[in-house]
Amino acid sequence: MTYQEEFIEFMVRSGVLTFGDFVTKSGRRTPYFVNTGNYKTGEQISRLGDYYAKCIQENMPEGIDALFGPAYKGIPLAVSAAGALYRLYGRNLPYCFNRKEVKDHGEGGGMVGYAPKDGDRIAIVEDVVTAGTAVRESIALFRQVADVRIEALFVSVDRMERGTGVATTLDELRREHGIRVFPIVTVRQVIAFLHNRPVDGRVLIDDGMKGRMEEYLAEYGGKE
Repeated sequence: MTYQEEFIEFMVRSGVLTFGDFVTKSGRRTPYFVNTGNYKTGEQISRLGDYYAKCIQENMPEGIDALFGPAYKGIPLAVSAAGALYRLYGRNLPYCFNRKEVKDHGEGGGMVGYAPKDGDRIAIVEDVVTAGTAVRESIALFRQVADVRIEALFVSVDRMERGTGVATTLDELRREHGIRVFPIVTVRQVIAFLHNRPVDGRVLIDDGMKGRMEEYLAEYGGKE
């Protein structure tokens, strides 16, 4: 089993990847939902960091100077990924994250952890990107901090949905900002792996659910 397939089962067992009837923030009715807020134990965050680290090391074994986790959900992702990169690969990358409210006392500033400097190559670590708002806000934030280059975006699941146009949100980010985007898995990998395959005795994507997910992608999926 590949680490991507292990990750899909891990999301299911953690209650992060669920199937049914949901409504996204953008008002789209969706047959599946990814809620990374359901990761809540030490074991889960440790294993999650391992999966991110494997994705980072596989796709960008070099060319990154620091990891950035957008507040709030990106914070534990960047921290756990940085720890796993060191533990698994001996790769000691610094990490940082932003404050939602900038402090005017103490150490002050809008960033916590590593202080980015001019020329740094930054990788953003996020959960699931829908509209890309948090990523665009991160790019704007870094412009106020230092002359850095956002090299890559690592996400847990690529929903493969279109953004403001006909392309997927992640493709828009690639084209608009030159960011390399790497998901641990895509929704099509989820469908292919879980279709009629039981996890702990339950089949989560039967023929009916597969049909609903394919219909959803046909309606809302991005076009090349």
